[in-house]
Amino acid sequence: MEETMINTEVTYTLEYCGKFYLIEHVPARVCQETGEQYFSPETVEHIHALVRGKRSPEKVIETPVYEYA
Repeated sequence: MEETMINTEVTYTLEYCGKFYLIEHVPARVCQETGEQYFSPETVEHIHALVRGKRSPEKVIETPVYEYA
C-alpha cells in the first residue's frame, strides 16, 4: 500500500473558554486522500500551552458569527 501521508504545516483551530484561537504553521502529518490531520502529543501540548499562557498573540482578527437557523 502506498503512503498517502505528507509532513506539512497547517493552521490549527481551537475553541477554549468560549473563544476561538488560530495557531498558524503547526507541524502535522496530513492524509492526501482525506485531508485528515494528525499531530504529535508534543505539538498538541505546545498548542495548549500557547493558548493558556500569558504570551500575547501575534495578531487578533475579528470573526463574524452567524446562526444557521
